Amino acid sequence: MEIKEVTEGFSVAPQPSPAEIGQLANLGYTAIICNRPDGEEDGQPSVEEMRNAAEQAGLAFHHFPVNGGAFREAAVAAFRAVRRGTIGNVLAYCRTGTRSITLETLANPGGQAVADRLQAAQAAGYDLSALAERLRAE
Repeated sequence: MEIKEVTEGFSVAPQPSPAEIGQLANLGYTAIICNRPDGEEDGQPSVEEMRNAAEQAGLAFHHFPVNGGAFREAAVAAFRAVRRGTIGNVLAYCRTGTRSITLETLANPGGQAVADRLQAAQAAGYDLSALAERLRAE
């Protein structure tokens, strides 16, 4: 599992397997956020499988799917609420991690400046410079 730390307490990853979820608890994570819709690609574990694996590992599980690059305000607000309300380390995942880091950047749970959010994403290997104008308009 390729985990990329974005900020202290928050990381993103491509889709983990249900079997890998137990490792997350051992690494100190307390919550998982899934940003994939069910059935996005063949062989993808279902949200129910991932939720069950998380619960068996003692982790909170949240599901805020993003389709087709549409980052609706409801998903951003729900993501923000979970990030602000969770004690401990959070891992968000999608197919590649891009939707998850984008939600984090849009949600801005830590109240960071635009440049700082874009730099954190870049340091984790995600170029979100295309979001700069949207972020500055907030």
